[in-house]
Amino acid sequence: MAGLRRVLIANRGEIAVRILRACFDEGLETVLTVSEIDRDSLGAQLADRSVCIGPASASQSYLDLDRVMTAALVTGCDALHPGYGFLSERPELAAACEREGIAFVGPSGAAMRRSGDKATARALARELGIPVGDGSDVLTDAQEARASADAIGYPVLLKAAAGGGGRGMRLVEAPEDLDGAYDAASGEAQQAFGDGRLFVERYVRRARHVEVQVLADGHGTVVHLGHRDCTLQRRYQKLVEEAPAYGLPPDLEREITSAATRLIGALDYQGAATCEFLVDVERNTYAFLEINARLQVEHPVTEMVTGVDIVREQLRIAGGAPLSFGQNDVAIAGHAIEVRINAERPERGFLPAPGLLTRWVAPIGSDVRVDTACFPGWSIPPHYDSLLAKVVAHGADRDAALARLVAALRHLRVDGVPTTTDFALDVLREPDVVACRVHTRWLEEELLPRWTTTLEAV
Repeated sequence: MAGLRRVLIANRGEIAVRILRACFDEGLETVLTVSEIDRDSLGAQLADRSVCIGPASASQSYLDLDRVMTAALVTGCDALHPGYGFLSERPELAAACEREGIAFVGPSGAAMRRSGDKATARALARELGIPVGDGSDVLTDAQEARASADAIGYPVLLKAAAGGGGRGMRLVEAPEDLDGAYDAASGEAQQAFGDGRLFVERYVRRARHVEVQVLADGHGTVVHLGHRDCTLQRRYQKLVEEAPAYGLPPDLEREITSAATRLIGALDYQGAATCEFLVDVERNTYAFLEINARLQVEHPVTEMVTGVDIVREQLRIAGGAPLSFGQNDVAIAGHAIEVRINAERPERGFLPAPGLLTRWVAPIGSDVRVDTACFPGWSIPPHYDSLLAKVVAHGADRDAALARLVAALRHLRVDGVPTTTDFALDVLREPDVVACRVHTRWLEEELLPRWTTTLEAV
């Protein structure tokens, strides 16, 4: 690729392997940052070179900006891809790359500050006339959060101003619960993103979570790749994602995709971004939530229905090239559904279950995709997210995609650690899920109580 030669991948697990694949396809050399416990990871085995940046603790390795930048400099990398999580939405990393002449695979530090900070992004949406739910500015302490929550009205969500993935979020039903929730959310956000700032947002019951994938290059082109539905969540972390979002009225679909491209276009933004919305389909209304200034975990479903390799486009943009397509070239073909498989014990409150993976056999099929860093003999560490794989299936329509995904999960063979596979199968077979009758709290309000009771009876 013109303009880029060697890429530092500042991440781990399945997303590191995914980025490696795109770099291979583009003929780019790769260097992977690893912690001491990840020296023998699949990513380390696949990369041209790996560099140990510290001990297992993320705060002393993957979250240490100075160590990451040192790794890029000493290995002569001219680009850095942060993946998702860790430092991916830290403007300081993008700014450090700019100072050192390293292409950051993502927006500039300035654009990330405007887009990645949720409160700032909400203010921009208001300026553009895009509907935004009730919420506060960034808070300084729990006392300020209490005043904002009292003004908005309970229940409210405390949300991390930086980062994503459901980290640093707490639902607060009553005033007496706010102080403890504030401390917990801020502490979790600080540990996950190195930024403990929060804001308050009105909690909307029985809404759908819809997002729009956007790409913007440095030549004035901003395109969207359609929309995704990420409504099925547990504790604000997505479990099932699909593209396109089902059942959106055409006028609402146009409004949401237009809002997303207008937001990104107003930011002098380059790279991949996702604009997230809460949608009430019955009322035909929507409200902007946030911009994720990075690659999303669920990007494979969009790739499967559009044929666009989002990571390769990210690399092209970072290298100064224009997007390889325009808005009129984007066509949605069929339907794709993704489910996340974690090393967890659902029957024990989804307690993480690290350990030695003695068998890993992934399903195959022309319309099945498995993004993973798993292999037999890998010791899953306890220090990071418990995600093992994303299993994705594509079909001519939603019913076909759903049936294919269920069949794929039935052929996933894992020994050595417990996984969420059986739970995911139960979710996908639920009549409400099949019939698209779910909302963002459906798992916790409808399925989990029944599922836990059934386990206890057994």
